[in-house]
Amino acid sequence: MKKNQIFSIAFLLLICLFSCKKELVLSGGKATLHFSNDTIMFDTVFTTVGSITHHLKVYNKNDFDVKTNIKITGEDSKFYAINVDGISGSEAKNVEIPANDSIFIFVEVRIDPNDQDLQFIVEANIEFNTGGKIQKVDLVAYGQYAKFHTANTYGEIIEGEDTLRFWYHALNCNEDWNSDTPHVIYGYVIVDANCQLTINEGSQIYLHKNSGIIVGNPFSATSGGTIKVNGSLGNEVVFQGDRLDSWYEDSPGQWDRIWLMPGSVNNTFDYAIIKEGTIGIHADTVGNNDPTAIINNCIIENMSAIGILGQGANLEVNNTIVSSCGQYTVVCNIGGEYEFTHCTFANFWNLNNRNTPSVLLNNFYEDINGIIHIRDLQKANFINCIIDGSLTTEIEFQENISGIFDYSFDHCLIKIDPNENTNTANYINIIKNENPDFEDKSKRDFHLKESSPCIDAGRSTSISKDIEENDRTLTPPPDLGAFEFID
Repeated sequence: MKKNQIFSIAFLLLICLFSCKKELVLSGGKATLHFSNDTIMFDTVFTTVGSITHHLKVYNKNDFDVKTNIKITGEDSKFYAINVDGISGSEAKNVEIPANDSIFIFVEVRIDPNDQDLQFIVEANIEFNTGGKIQKVDLVAYGQYAKFHTANTYGEIIEGEDTLRFWYHALNCNEDWNSDTPHVIYGYVIVDANCQLTINEGSQIYLHKNSGIIVGNPFSATSGGTIKVNGSLGNEVVFQGDRLDSWYEDSPGQWDRIWLMPGSVNNTFDYAIIKEGTIGIHADTVGNNDPTAIINNCIIENMSAIGILGQGANLEVNNTIVSSCGQYTVVCNIGGEYEFTHCTFANFWNLNNRNTPSVLLNNFYEDINGIIHIRDLQKANFINCIIDGSLTTEIEFQENISGIFDYSFDHCLIKIDPNENTNTANYINIIKNENPDFEDKSKRDFHLKESSPCIDAGRSTSISKDIEENDRTLTPPPDLGAFEFID
């Protein structure tokens, strides 16, 4: 055979070989993968060292082969391993998935309950890098022993032609939480209408990132729902983030909020410590004359946004300390009725620059079309309270004169704009812009020093004991704030 004939045959074979082979996407070309699940939940808690294996199916729905790099990422990645094509470890490189085909990945979590670094929720990701396109599948496992409240149903939200599913945990109609076991919330729990969640003294409630408690079901046509928090002095109910390592200690914004929805009724908080979230208690608009919530002897601190947010709500708050909030300690927004007695609002937030005051009062809102709607502030009474912070003024008034804007500071120490006219009926025996002389505000110790102008500066009320159950009637008149000075 002549050389040119041999070359022609070889060339034709080469063309045939490459024309029959599918295109292969390497690291320089992006491609999208699809997964059987976007989250793998390992819902078994170990009392001894143990492991569980689940699987994930990965689909390549493209008309070409792809190669992807797979690895486990995240703070808790050390607890997980993957097995791809019989090779186990924390990553697998250049894994080929044929066109319109799929592969299985086996995922193992290994838990040692004696591990001091173990969290209630052990969370990581499987990360896929396909030609530079990054996709992730969440890995979630239960760590320490607790009662876990994870999504078990969903409600639907219609946005135009789209229907979105909001997954949440539906509680039993009348459910009690006790101190025998920690409770961990992953996502949101919802208290339905005509139902009640009771949380008894000493209970420890841990909430995961973007998690919260919603009282009243926004997906139901029936309004209602109740939460009762029954703490006691020395056995407070504590709401906090679920990260236990020291890096997260005293770190705000770890969870969302306790949200009292429109129509929720008879809510009470006694001796609760609410900390490290975004909003402590969010009380929404109600259509009844009963208090949305009665809050007694509580500490709300280190919230990334707001301590107490009322929106057209009816709140009674006594012997309560709200401090260290990224925006406001208290917001009385779009009207409502509020009464605060013997409360300490002290905002010495120092994580970044705060430009909002401790207390905001408002009686209107503006809709998306720029139309102003009046919502009467029927009352916002502050009695025997302290309002202090690091700004030059810690009270803001947003008043629309077309509506009711009724407020009073009665026997209070307040930090207010020096130019504000306080010679009106709204101000009764106030102490204006003086240092309350706290024991140690940097450590959020708001006991009063002996030199405090707040001592014996109050008036008699029905709140006869302070937050520590010291008797205010022994040396009348009472002191301002949540603490009575004890010599």
